[in-house]
Amino acid sequence: MYTVTITEGPARRLFAVPHKGAYNAIGAAFDALGTIVAARNLWPHAQGMVAVYYDDPNSVPEADLTSHAGLVVDAAAVLPDGLQEMRLPGGKMAVLRFKGPYSGLKAAYDYLYGVWLPGSGEEAADSPPFEDYINNPMDTAPADLLTDICVPIK
Repeated sequence: MYTVTITEGPARRLFAVPHKGAYNAIGAAFDALGTIVAARNLWPHAQGMVAVYYDDPNSVPEADLTSHAGLVVDAAAVLPDGLQEMRLPGGKMAVLRFKGPYSGLKAAYDYLYGVWLPGSGEEAADSPPFEDYINNPMDTAPADLLTDICVPIK
């Protein structure tokens, strides 16, 4: 149903805003992130947008889910007040490229964790999965959105 590739991903430095609650409501954290990034003129340091997810929504109550909305930044960016600095390690990862509206991501996760990972012979690393947004929902039709679901593996 979905194609998963194994690749070596780069380490990433993020400026991020925490989010607690339903994962599909992380847009508010991205809005807050965008406001601070624009006010501090950090867009020239931007190298992409990601969301980092720490909990399994099938086993953690929705109100207790934790995540970060993040901007990948270069080494020259100075952390402004109101954002948290984070590091995503580089290394081996399984990547599922999803095309379509964000509302369809849950089915892709269910496949990745419920079908592909158990049958792959691979094991998830002790690092959270993240979504790497390839294009921008502000200028891309929902059906054409591209999201890489990245799962660090051992």
